[in-house]
Amino acid sequence: MYKYDDYDQRIINERVAQFRGQVERRLSGELTEEEFRPLRLQNGLYLQLHAYMLRVAVPYGLLSSDQMRMLARIATKYDRGYGHFTTRQNIQYNWPALDKVPDILSDLASVEMHAVQTSGNCIRNISADQYAGVAPDEVVDPRPYAEIMRQWSTFHPEFAHLPRKFKMAFTGATKDRAAILYHDIGYRAVPGKNGEVGFEVYVGGGMGRTPMIGKLINKFVPEKDLLTYTEAIMRVYNQFGRRDNKYKARIKILVHELKPEEFTRRVDEEWQNLQAEGGVILDQAEIDRVKAYFTEPDYETLPAKSSRVDQLLADNRDFSWWYKNNVTTHKKPGYAIVVVSLKKPGVPPGDATDDQMMAVADLADEFSFGEIRTTHEQNLVLADVKLEDLPELWEKLKGLGFASPNIGTLQDMICCPGLDFCTLANARSIPVADRISNFFDDMDYLYDLGELKLKMSGCINACGHHHVGHIGILGVNKKGTEYYQITLGGSAEDDASIGKIMGPAFDEEEIVPAVDRLLKTYLEVREEGERFLDTYRRVGMDVFKEQVYEDVSLKGAAL
Repeated sequence: MYKYDDYDQRIINERVAQFRGQVERRLSGELTEEEFRPLRLQNGLYLQLHAYMLRVAVPYGLLSSDQMRMLARIATKYDRGYGHFTTRQNIQYNWPALDKVPDILSDLASVEMHAVQTSGNCIRNISADQYAGVAPDEVVDPRPYAEIMRQWSTFHPEFAHLPRKFKMAFTGATKDRAAILYHDIGYRAVPGKNGEVGFEVYVGGGMGRTPMIGKLINKFVPEKDLLTYTEAIMRVYNQFGRRDNKYKARIKILVHELKPEEFTRRVDEEWQNLQAEGGVILDQAEIDRVKAYFTEPDYETLPAKSSRVDQLLADNRDFSWWYKNNVTTHKKPGYAIVVVSLKKPGVPPGDATDDQMMAVADLADEFSFGEIRTTHEQNLVLADVKLEDLPELWEKLKGLGFASPNIGTLQDMICCPGLDFCTLANARSIPVADRISNFFDDMDYLYDLGELKLKMSGCINACGHHHVGHIGILGVNKKGTEYYQITLGGSAEDDASIGKIMGPAFDEEEIVPAVDRLLKTYLEVREEGERFLDTYRRVGMDVFKEQVYEDVSLKGAAL
């Protein structure tokens, strides 16, 4: 993974010192909250319902074991003993005291981490496929390019005050696991005709009030032109993006209003200007410099099968469930990718305690070359586990409460913090997620349902990605009462689609029975081998709507 040089470290240390002075001025009253706001946002500090919240960047979801230990220590020393892993592959702390935030940032800097540009109208943390570098279907490892983009865009003066926040994601695989079609810019690294690397570039995706699927504006941008082409996009956005209305300020609105063809024309024109001006060409020496940080670990030559694992699969039902759902094929024979589930009844999705984080760091050292990945679906990944070590790892994960065999099932839901923490939320989401997890806690039933992505947000900003859930739940507020609206048919993968509203919203007592009726309808009408999403696309909304609303006296309204 990338390591800071002296220049990187000096920048981050200076930023910590600057923010320490800004916090002192705020606490002394020299700065008002309004004056302090843009300064704290540039350092990842939000003011939420009950306290400040600090968001820490995890570039493209990659952590060392030492960095995870520091995150655990911060949770112990400065927070309430836990952290929350987010859909941007970051981690958030919900209870830091303002006067301690500079100390947190200083501790982060000691392990090459920061909170710079995790908020505000700038390029946010750049995310990536959580299986990058180890997936069998990967054509190009996208992480060096994500790192190059991070270095180039951080502190770039033209991108520090954009019309609105800006999100990028990278993949280099045939299957999209990074939701690139729902980012302001999504990049897929692909090989050219002569083996050179290039990028498909998608622009204008996003969720929130106006969910849209990104448009392919260039089928092949050579790697040497990655930065100049991206700068052309950013310049067009900076010049023409709306600044008079924050709800219409995202680049997706600009692409929609101009139409993709005209937007592409303007980007190409700006790109030509940049090339004529002598824009930043990504030369091979710089690519090789960064790629050198992403070399393969010291893999052993191992057999592709493990008799020990095969025997346990035959003898132990619990292990076989976990293996089927939480273990994924690795590109190297004799190794496996393990998803560490942060989804368990009674625990908010994405939360991990300080003790759990410390233990995962130890497991990473013992089983996975000292490396951990975070995922946009709020789980963790140990990417390089020997097949022979899976039984021992499973036992240790069980002891941590991290071995729930539920990845890809209804329990593996995405959920935002909602009204329990967020000032923007209209309704609570964590208690509803817990009700759903507890109600649907029969693993046989969950496995019978098959792959099913449920995603929930506490407001229209869609931090819980409800628009792209096979089943989405949106918390709304009507006259002071919380209601929950269901959408069906979303997908964040290559078959991207935006869910459609099923009908009137349900109150808190009705929402779980409504989901239950929805799933029973699916089981009645599905054909063999169909996922929930496949069935919905085949039979349409009306079949589900008729059954879900049958004999229901709704307390809500059509929202």
